[in-house]
Amino acid sequence: MEPDLFTAAAEERQEKDPASSPLAVRMRPRTLDEVVGQRHLLKPGSPLRRLVGESGGPAGASSVILWGPPGIGKTTLAYVVSKATDKRFVELSAITAGVKEVRAVIDGARRASGGYGKETVLFLDEIHRFSKAQQDSLLPAVENRWVTLIAATTENPYFSVISPLLSRSLLLTLEPLTDEDLSGLMDRAVTEERGLGGAVELQDDARAHLLRIAGGDARRALTALEAAAGGALAKGEREITLRTVEEAVDRAAVTYDRDGDQHYDVASALIKSIRGSDVDAALHYLARMIEAGEDPRFIARRLMISASEDIGLADPQALPLAVAAAQAVAMIGFPEAALTLSHATIALALAPKSNAATTAISAAREDVRNGLAGPVPAHLRDGHYKGAAKLGHAQGYVYPHDVPGAIAAQQYAPDALHGKRYYEPTRYGAEARYADVVEKVRGRLKGDG
Repeated sequence: MEPDLFTAAAEERQEKDPASSPLAVRMRPRTLDEVVGQRHLLKPGSPLRRLVGESGGPAGASSVILWGPPGIGKTTLAYVVSKATDKRFVELSAITAGVKEVRAVIDGARRASGGYGKETVLFLDEIHRFSKAQQDSLLPAVENRWVTLIAATTENPYFSVISPLLSRSLLLTLEPLTDEDLSGLMDRAVTEERGLGGAVELQDDARAHLLRIAGGDARRALTALEAAAGGALAKGEREITLRTVEEAVDRAAVTYDRDGDQHYDVASALIKSIRGSDVDAALHYLARMIEAGEDPRFIARRLMISASEDIGLADPQALPLAVAAAQAVAMIGFPEAALTLSHATIALALAPKSNAATTAISAAREDVRNGLAGPVPAHLRDGHYKGAAKLGHAQGYVYPHDVPGAIAAQQYAPDALHGKRYYEPTRYGAEARYADVVEKVRGRLKGDG
């Protein structure tokens, strides 16, 4: 909501005594130029630049929906707009507000516009928590530009925001903050007066551990940095060491380099443990990757590969489960994504195993690479164009649905590969059924009953 006397007094106290507010709050950017990351959204003429008053000529500022995981700057961008613009700024949270509060803001915006010629910017945090009816209440104000809406969401807006509101707003996707972004932010927090004012120094291994803890979340990085700085100063030390960080945040440093050998070694161990059906070892390596701040999408991609490479048709539901897990991870992010990754890892580790699909396509590709191919049999060639019949194309083809059992005894492979077998099913899990089926089908194709 709009600042009242108590809010103003709290802000004045924070200015006089910076330590009274958290480091993450003190280090909030005051201008768009101080924002960490999101360069793609801050170019001249961008919607956010125009929201803070940079001229767009006769074209007014657009309502925007900011989409991205927690801690990458959605609320910060709205805060910068509130400080930089001369417009009336109102903040609501979908957790506590409802239609009544939205209508009050809209009524106030119309009065401010008609009485004082002052535009209103409404920041609505966590818009995905609003019901359809609550989101509907925003439509007239956004469409008639009684308010310029800045809405923030951590969930996919194509699922969580109604289409009419999406069509009346610009969707801006925030990118995850890089280690470089967060490292620069921590350097500023250590040296700037509004931060730690140079009271401490940050060692490189301590910085690396803080980056792992942060997992791309600026708020988490600054909170952990402040705790570590407090721990160092309480002991009369000026340097923040790895030991200081471990003690302050109660989390041991995980030996894991996301860009080096450890990254690939641990990922390899995860997949090999799943392949070996050791669910406990698989969960250990999964936990190491999660605690080290590994990208959950990377883990999910490895699980999808494992589902086809090592399980295949022994459990036909393994791949759909892994794909569903990857979709869920992309939508929810950490920390909740850890539950989804655990779910998928356990299911894959305990599933029956078969690499028959893997060896089948490998053998087929090897033959193709070695030139073992040959022309497509004439009766399988396309017969839809003029002159195809004169060439003998599609002549003699038996339509399988016209024969009992829908399996026609005819040749499908090129002559050079006729009778070649690639798929050799196992008798593990559900693949046992495919083993029985494939033998019967191959017999029928040869005309054996």
